[in-house]
Amino acid sequence: MRFPIALGLLLSFVVTARAQPPAELEAVVETGLGTFRFEFAPDKAPKHVEQFIARARQGYYNGSAFHRAVANGLIQGGDPLLKNPATPKTQWGSGGLNLLAPESSDMQHERGVISTVGIPGRANSEGAQFFACVAPQPQLDGKFTAFGRITEGIEVVQKISQASVDANGLIEKPVRIQKVSIEKKREDPYLNTTADQIRKTVTLKTTLGSIKIRMEPDWAPNHVRAFLMLARTGWYNGTVFHRIAKDFVAQGGMPTGRAGGLTHYADRFIHPLPAEFRKDVKHEKGVISMAHGEDPNSATTSFFLMLAPAPALDGQFSAFGRIIEGLDVLDALAKEEVDGETPQRRLEIIEASVE
Repeated sequence: MRFPIALGLLLSFVVTARAQPPAELEAVVETGLGTFRFEFAPDKAPKHVEQFIARARQGYYNGSAFHRAVANGLIQGGDPLLKNPATPKTQWGSGGLNLLAPESSDMQHERGVISTVGIPGRANSEGAQFFACVAPQPQLDGKFTAFGRITEGIEVVQKISQASVDANGLIEKPVRIQKVSIEKKREDPYLNTTADQIRKTVTLKTTLGSIKIRMEPDWAPNHVRAFLMLARTGWYNGTVFHRIAKDFVAQGGMPTGRAGGLTHYADRFIHPLPAEFRKDVKHEKGVISMAHGEDPNSATTSFFLMLAPAPALDGQFSAFGRIIEGLDVLDALAKEEVDGETPQRRLEIIEASVE
């Protein structure tokens, strides 16, 4: 059968989108208290993953609810019966079961893990309902089929778990699942980029003004890629300079500085960076370098701006850029009042952008 060109292109797009491997997809769960996302583990539970994706695409979960919670422990939802607000409370949690046999694996019920609801002691009773772990639930390992892991929004799941419940653990006012959709996983925008592709400038808009930093991929290409990713995705936005050591460094970029302690979707891209030390790169005023712990290969997000030369750092830390505009802002940072090395006021990275 022949289709008009436009329709043919549309059908081609739909087939391509649906053909994406489950490992490249994630679920987006929109609720009355916020949105969270989770990736799938098709290598651990292929049939459960296949079922969830198919049902989500059919709109099966839209309008249902999370109806059961253990405070800071777990939440349970996905019962289609709760699409009807008049469903008696005695029936909550009884729909969408007896659809699948369990799939055993070594995937443990850790914080953030998504698993399937079943009827204890009844074979092949797992189905469309699912639960999300806020805290580890080792007593459930091997008893229910875990098939996913939260990648963003664990604080939303925790908030749902804190809803008021009755003596049976049923949420007094179920938290609506407005929509569950399936999307392609978010990706690190600088993965597999060349050195020329990362010769960028990053602007840090701060409480004291803006600083422009030229990336130096010839010094430390992997650190440049990591810093660009954190800047471009907005990960640094709302973090702070938490340390000012006079005549030495101004340090920032810790997730604990973000207001509310919220997670960020780019958290999944963060990993320890192998050291890229060069003794010929000098830690002079205006140079930016990445902090690390006792392990030289432990740098992740925290960086420091050099307030003055520090030759002792050469060959010990991975410098990856240099300030080209905003040295006056650096000088202002150096003059801030501190308690020890902690600034007395909040010095925020309001926005980081890549040019």
